[in-house]
Amino acid sequence: MPNVEVYTRPLCGFCAAAKSLLTKKDVAFVEIDCWKHPDRKEEMIQRSNGGRTFPQIFIDGEHIGGCDDLMALERAGKLDGLLAA
Repeated sequence: MPNVEVYTRPLCGFCAAAKSLLTKKDVAFVEIDCWKHPDRKEEMIQRSNGGRTFPQIFIDGEHIGGCDDLMALERAGKLDGLLAA
């Protein structure tokens, strides 16, 4: 099972949608709440090459992007391959 990390903030519909998809696929993930841990936001921005929107998603250290990017991978049939690695 790959290491999946999701940087989130509260009351974020896109965060909820991304987490819902991962949960539906029975994928364990680490949620990093940048509201509770504001020091992690700068880490997120650096790791995502400037991404400031939420969520920012990483699979095995590779930056996937945000919710729209995750959903696009799912629609293209590529997400399961990344999650099976």
